[in-house]
Amino acid sequence: MKTMPAAQFKAQCLSVLDDVNKKKERIVVTKHGKPVAQIVPCRSAATPTSNPLKGSVIYEGDIISSTGEAWEADS
Repeated sequence: MKTMPAAQFKAQCLSVLDDVNKKKERIVVTKHGKPVAQIVPCRSAATPTSNPLKGSVIYEGDIISSTGEAWEADS
């Protein structure tokens, strides 16, 4: 994993991002020699690996119409 001072990252940000995307390698950005951020390549958004919301919606039927029960507030 490559490291880079924050000042250098700031000066070369766009080319660093292109390199990370092209080479698929991580870069750790440091300040005063201590890691503060990590630049990582994105996974392709065009091909999702799973469907995280599948099965999360439950159909409860008609929730708008009256149930026919008398409400205390109606009196």
